[in-house]
Amino acid sequence: MSIIPLKIENETSSLKSVILGIANDNGPIPKPEDCYDPKSKQHVLAGTYPDEKDMIAEMDAFNAVLVEHNVKVYRPEILENVNQIFARDIGFVIDDLFFKSNILPDRIDELQAIEHVLNKIDSTKIVTLPEEVHVEGGDIMPWNEHLFIGTYTAPDYPDQITARTNKAAVDYFVKKFPNKKVKSFELRKSTNPKENALHLDCCFQPIGKNKAILHKNGFLLEEDYNYLVNLFGKSNIFEITKDEMYNMNSNVFSISEEVIVSEKNFTRLNTWLRENGFKVEEIPYAEIAKQEGLLRCSTLPLERE
Repeated sequence: MSIIPLKIENETSSLKSVILGIANDNGPIPKPEDCYDPKSKQHVLAGTYPDEKDMIAEMDAFNAVLVEHNVKVYRPEILENVNQIFARDIGFVIDDLFFKSNILPDRIDELQAIEHVLNKIDSTKIVTLPEEVHVEGGDIMPWNEHLFIGTYTAPDYPDQITARTNKAAVDYFVKKFPNKKVKSFELRKSTNPKENALHLDCCFQPIGKNKAILHKNGFLLEEDYNYLVNLFGKSNIFEITKDEMYNMNSNVFSISEEVIVSEKNFTRLNTWLRENGFKVEEIPYAEIAKQEGLLRCSTLPLERE
């Protein structure tokens, strides 16, 4: 059996292998009180929650683009009546280590559905986190010598269903990667889907070699936003509006420093990307976006060159 190599040092180096979530047998429309995020709840109440067949078609389009760019794509085993679209939540790779997320208890089966992939990874490279370390992959962003982490550390953390990564996680990664600049960002949590930054990648993402997509209001502290503006430089940043954050404009996905997969309706962003020399692979993903996740959320990269 060939071992899958792990190497993720940043968000944009040339992608070799990835786990892409799956929308088949996605389960019934959830009850409003069972939704994990305010945007899903909004669409359940409005009667506009996405159909499984539409989400399968969107994920098939994403898969086709990845394969076209010679990426090895792994998919989870299909579980009955389980939403398995957002592979980023259940695990993530930093350098050559695979971390299993401590996710919401209701979602633990999703990890078991990628066991066939984990079995092809050197077991000494798979890390099970301490129980008190709460973290999801959407809050973890390796960027070369930096490690960016989205968090929420207010006293009401236990009562916030949208707070997914805690202070214990930040402390853990500071110790785990002493040679990296670990920088945490306090995210804005809200039951209003136009205010809520569910994960760091809902309001920020590096692209290319030195550029970034950013939304100021996703951050609770202006100093955190300013940190990123100073790091990337104002002229290298595409600032998205509140509506664009709501529609997940920062949650595109880099196949390489030159190629970005984006939603076809992101007209302003996609125009800016092309003007800045990127090849943009546009696909439909607006139905999946109704669950407050998009392209980065659907992927769990294993190896980049």
